[in-house]
Amino acid sequence: MTDRTRLRRFPEQGSHQRADLYEVLDAGFVCHFGLVLDGWPMVVPTNYGRLDDQLYLHGSIASRSLRAAKKQTLHACVTVTHVDGLVLARSVFEHAVNYRSAMVYGIPEVLTEPEEKLVGLEAISNQVAPGQWEYVRSPATEELAVTTVLRISLDEASVKMRQGPPSDGDGPDAELDVWAGEIPLRTLRLDPVADPTLRAGIDLPGHLAAGRLAPGWTPPPEADLGRKGAPSTR
Repeated sequence: MTDRTRLRRFPEQGSHQRADLYEVLDAGFVCHFGLVLDGWPMVVPTNYGRLDDQLYLHGSIASRSLRAAKKQTLHACVTVTHVDGLVLARSVFEHAVNYRSAMVYGIPEVLTEPEEKLVGLEAISNQVAPGQWEYVRSPATEELAVTTVLRISLDEASVKMRQGPPSDGDGPDAELDVWAGEIPLRTLRLDPVADPTLRAGIDLPGHLAAGRLAPGWTPPPEADLGRKGAPSTR
C-alpha cells in the first residue's frame, strides 16, 4: 500500500490483495492508460495483457502517448473497470452501480528487445482471445519494429468492488411505494461471424468455438468477489 493506493472512502470495499487484483485484471482486456503530456492529462483506451506481476500494453510507434514514453520518464495510471449492474434505490441519492475495478500506478518501461516485445504481445493476444497467438502467424520483423510495447509493474495497485442491493432497505425510505433492486448487466459473447473473404473449408478453431465466456464476464451471484456498500470514488 502507498499513499496513492490507500483507499480513503469506504475502504471496506477495497483490497490490496494480489489475488483480487489478478481476478479483476484477468476478467477483461480493455484498460484506460492515463498520463500527463505537455501539462495536460491524457487518457487512452487500449488493450492489455497480464503476465505474472506485469501488465503489457502496445500500440503503433506513431502513437503520441507511446512516443512520449520512449522519450521521457512518465508516471502513468492504468485503470480497468467492469460494470456488473445498476442499483436502483428508493431515492436518487442512494442509486449506485455494482462494479469491479483496479487501479495501477507505475512508470511504463518501453521494451526494445524483440524477445521481450514478443512476450508482451503474446500476453495481450491471449488476454483478448486465449489460444489465438498459437493459432495465427507470428509478427514479422518489420511488423515488430513498428510496434511499441510497454511493461508496467503491478507493485503499486489497488482494487475496489461493490455488489448487492440498495442500501436504503432498512431506512425511512423503505416505506415508500417505489420499486428498488438490482438490474444485472452481463458481457455476452455472440456467435462468430466469418470474414466474407474467408476461403471455403476453413472451420472455426476450437479455441474460438461457442461456449467460452467472454472477457469481462460477470461471475455468478454466489461468487464472493465483492462487498456490499455504496459506490465510491478513490
